Amino acid sequence: MNPAPSVIVFTVGSGAGYGLLAALGMLAALGLMPSDTAVVLAGFGLGLGLVTAGLLSSTFHLGHPERAWRAFSQWRSSWLSREAVAAVLSYLPATGLAAVLLAGGAGGALAGMLGALTALFAAATVVCTAMIYRCLKPIHAWHNRFTVPGYLIIGAATGLALAHALFAAFGEPAAFATGVAALAALAAGFLHKRAYWRFIDSTSGPATAESATGLGAIGRVRALDPPHTGRNFVMREMGFAVARKHAETLRRAALIGGFVLPAWGIAIGLGLRGPGGAAVAFAAAAVAVAGALVERWLFFAEARHAAMLYYGTASA
Repeated sequence: MNPAPSVIVFTVGSGAGYGLLAALGMLAALGLMPSDTAVVLAGFGLGLGLVTAGLLSSTFHLGHPERAWRAFSQWRSSWLSREAVAAVLSYLPATGLAAVLLAGGAGGALAGMLGALTALFAAATVVCTAMIYRCLKPIHAWHNRFTVPGYLIIGAATGLALAHALFAAFGEPAAFATGVAALAALAAGFLHKRAYWRFIDSTSGPATAESATGLGAIGRVRALDPPHTGRNFVMREMGFAVARKHAETLRRAALIGGFVLPAWGIAIGLGLRGPGGAAVAFAAAAVAVAGALVERWLFFAEARHAAMLYYGTASA
């Protein structure tokens, strides 16, 4: 599929934002969230800012952005609509938790409840985003068991990396807990992406030229002539292909930039104190987000629609 920049920015930005909000919510639920005003404002400001920017960018690839409000009406059947509803609802516990923390309610029952709800709604929104792609049966690279965990793990990894950098900058004790959690998420992300790429490289979708044309009982099907004499929308958008050597290079960049280097930086930063540790933590978070952008571009670019069976693809 031809990756739209707005979709990549949306999925990475909102994923990191929801990951950060989930981390703050879980810390509040466990009674570990700092009550310092600057920390609360910076954490929730960054998390909600990333979520809002991501959601706004998602409207740029719509043919009629002014009609985006209609996405809320089909929540019974559409994962896109469910995502929109969950995204809006997630603002309620998140802003409520921020208000309670600013009022000095850290460690209280209300903060714990709102923290758990913030983490729950953040995770639910990311799941809805992932299901938009997971439910598309004609795209084998998305319609599989790896898609939803992938979105959750990468959102958690980038969000926890940001949370660790934030707490390290303010010298908060929670920096250690978020750093260790970020290391675990980054390790899970590395293993997940390796397994996902191995899966899509070694398997293909159930559709073939024979099943697509209904002529499988006759024998092998091959096209006598191409459907079109020139490139068209289907070929450009649904048959976008990445050269194998470029895909391998980008996969290495995603693994190293998205997981290895951030984990290395966070591990080093955990042993440092003061501005040095904060600088390393911020650098690790920035590299993790950059690596996630590469990973997400590949997630779209390496996917091919079953419609390409009519253009000579053996299976999809």
